[in-house]
Amino acid sequence: MGGMIADYYQSVMDRYHFIPDKNTGSFNPAGMYWRLSPEIGEGGYWVYAWKDLFDIKIHDFFFYQDIFMEFELPSCLSYTQYDSISGKELAPQRCLSAGCIKTFVSSRDPYKVLVHKEVPIRSVGIEIMPAYYEDYLKMRYPDSYDSPLPAFRKMDGADKFPEMARLLWQMKTYRGSGIAASLFYEGKIAEAVAFIMEAGRQRQKARQVRLPEQDISALNEVAAYLDSHYASKIPLERLAKIACMGTTKLKTSFKQFHSCTITEYIQKQRINQAKDLLVATNLTVGQVAQAVGYSTSSRFARLFCQNTGVLPVEYRRMAREK
Repeated sequence: MGGMIADYYQSVMDRYHFIPDKNTGSFNPAGMYWRLSPEIGEGGYWVYAWKDLFDIKIHDFFFYQDIFMEFELPSCLSYTQYDSISGKELAPQRCLSAGCIKTFVSSRDPYKVLVHKEVPIRSVGIEIMPAYYEDYLKMRYPDSYDSPLPAFRKMDGADKFPEMARLLWQMKTYRGSGIAASLFYEGKIAEAVAFIMEAGRQRQKARQVRLPEQDISALNEVAAYLDSHYASKIPLERLAKIACMGTTKLKTSFKQFHSCTITEYIQKQRINQAKDLLVATNLTVGQVAQAVGYSTSSRFARLFCQNTGVLPVEYRRMAREK
């Protein structure tokens, strides 16, 4: 792991006051861990890197003050899922919030972001390098090679990707070592790239038919209404009136535009709010379920696990152990 760590991560960690720490806490000792300086904040940053092919990264820290960060990213394709964050990317300008999926394709411009204080940055992500997605994959599959670069671009800002959520959770919680760890992480990276490429193809198909601007505006109004009323029972007919569409057209257009059904969109909003309540309050799982709109804790637990890869009680326990 030394080359990639020495060439890139060490200088970035030094600049933002992360200190190498042999005690990886709840992370796999097979990777490298940096602890945030106690004068700056709490928590740390874990990386497992394999030669010049790929790395896996886990953020779990927060700053005591708002902080502006600017740094060059390595030449790579990156996919990161944020369970918690509050901040704003500055190029292009957009907010970062819990539940967002961020992908990055290498550019010459430095990455700039403003991170808000006292809100934990909790995420799991992967970075694959040109030696992997250009050289290795092309050599491994010479007759069927297809660059994953377009697929990574299409997944930026995706609302829901439960297959990747489960896969990233497996990477985060794995504790093997030696050759077993190398084989495990290598296999999971290949699986992740396959998931992203297939999801990218599906999103491309969904967007081949362009919706009229009037319909797009109406669908955005529906999404805004769902964002404010996700915990309530919302008749489809009410949404159809907001959109000025028939129910069949609304369901078809919504899925085409948002790459998920109305029900899936509501579930995403409920699960994201549930994550915050599980960490920030002492409400029981049943009370959290009711607060976000589920009548039974069993249904809530099942859907929560489908979206995050873990049960609500496990999510709360692991979040509070940090």
